[in-house]
Amino acid sequence: MPNSIYLRTKRAKKKSCSTMRASKPSQASQQSHHQTTLEFATFSDCLIQVITEDSLLAAQMDDLERVMDLLSLKEQHARTLLIHYRWDVDKVFAVFVDKGEEWLFKEAGVMMEEHNDLSLGHSSSEDVRCDICMEDIPAYGTATMDCGHCFCNKCEHFITCFFSLPQSRILSKDLIAKLSIDISWTEHFIVKINEGQSRRIRCMAHKCNTICDEGKIRNLVCTRNPDLAKKFDRFLLESYIDDNKRVKWCPSVPQCGNAIRVENDKYCEVECACGMQFCFSCSSEAHSPCSCLMWKLWMGKCQKESETVNWITAHTKSCPKCHKAVEKNGGCNLWGWGLHALLLLDSLLEVYCWSILWLCGAATGAEGHICARYTKDKEKNLECARVYLWRFMHYHSCYKVHTASLEVEVHLKEKLKMKISELETGEPASQDLSWVEKGIYTLFRSRRILSYSYPFAYYMFGHDLFQNEMTKEKREIKQNLFEDQQQQIEAYVEKLSMVLEEPFKVYAKDEFAETRMKVICLSKVVDNLCRALYEYIENDLLGPLQQAIHIIAPYKSTGEEKASKLA
Repeated sequence: MPNSIYLRTKRAKKKSCSTMRASKPSQASQQSHHQTTLEFATFSDCLIQVITEDSLLAAQMDDLERVMDLLSLKEQHARTLLIHYRWDVDKVFAVFVDKGEEWLFKEAGVMMEEHNDLSLGHSSSEDVRCDICMEDIPAYGTATMDCGHCFCNKCEHFITCFFSLPQSRILSKDLIAKLSIDISWTEHFIVKINEGQSRRIRCMAHKCNTICDEGKIRNLVCTRNPDLAKKFDRFLLESYIDDNKRVKWCPSVPQCGNAIRVENDKYCEVECACGMQFCFSCSSEAHSPCSCLMWKLWMGKCQKESETVNWITAHTKSCPKCHKAVEKNGGCNLWGWGLHALLLLDSLLEVYCWSILWLCGAATGAEGHICARYTKDKEKNLECARVYLWRFMHYHSCYKVHTASLEVEVHLKEKLKMKISELETGEPASQDLSWVEKGIYTLFRSRRILSYSYPFAYYMFGHDLFQNEMTKEKREIKQNLFEDQQQQIEAYVEKLSMVLEEPFKVYAKDEFAETRMKVICLSKVVDNLCRALYEYIENDLLGPLQQAIHIIAPYKSTGEEKASKLA
């Protein structure tokens, strides 16, 4: 290994962070340095990149070449190291510096000691001993791994030997063949590949953790099943995505086949080349200011209870006395709601008796009813269930309102694009219409933040996640401050939406200029309010938490970072 190692990159001049290649220093620099030095380049400009099917091999080779050059390894050993450390090149180097080369290789199952391959070092007529079937077989029928263990590729000799034993008569030939084939190199590799363990196939020897040579695996499997050998190569290639914490498949439906690589913070929201925007941490849709756990709980709750909420909204009204949800199943609209109504609380469907004139709790006199008896625990449970349900219904309805507005404003976006194209066609020299694009982008961004702020508030100020984190008084204070900012954003977002819907295309010059200034000012105000809301969430709400850690994607005026193509 050279005395001094430097990391350089040719693509740094092009402001690309995708590739870091290692180059060996000259002899003069080697003589002038007497201790190993590692210099790591930083990724500062382009942080997010799209990896397509065509560029996947190049992306994998970038990391392989860094490890190969720095540690003087073969490609198969570098790949074994990187798969073990989940393709974290910096971690490989850190372990190498902290614990040394021997510990690094042993932990990953890399054997650097040279062992002669008996199948190559012996003549075809010379026999060698297989360590499993204990038979002398021709050298060309064996394979030796880096650890030095030598086994036969096909246990034909073992089958013949086993059939010659008296005990073999009690077993079928198919069973004996299966038992014997399972201990050959070829069958061992085939089984592991079919089980999905092709990325790290260990030696067959007892307590041997050495990872087998991928070249020998490929050659032996290809003689039996060429399609399975291609599958093995594909698994090795896709391990760069499946085992890499810095790379995620794009979750678009239908799948675009792209992957996204993020070099620094995994808590970010990215946009694929196909247009899909998603959270890199949990691979779900972009959901800030909700944390990943909050969003997961909210989606599960919506799937479980949204139908209940929709039914209650459409088929029930609140009792004017107790405010419970009541379904009218008969009777005059002026007289009352019938003798019986359905009360739905927290997905629980029960039948209760009511008096004719809306007064709740009175006995009807029907046999078997005990409505007149007062039960304190029952009242308390029903009240808690009612509050729980109506609290969810409030946040769910607000969330759905802004989600529906976001869908409607998609049509507004198309209309504005048509207006822009018409105005640019008419007077391209005198019209600067970038403020329209900025306004509609700010509207979409802030509307999405508003919609996700309600699930955040539901869990932040509820008792599901942070019951013991805040006192009741402190929770009320923080909730009031949060809702004040939320209402401010909501008010200005609606104003921005109204201004953008105005027919400014037919306005006179003065009105057009006034509309332009309104959109610019409102866009700036909304942007500042959203930024302030994120700062309040990060510093005053999520920051002081002691029992749990919730991290959200930071706010950026430009929105989700668009991934650039890997060169």
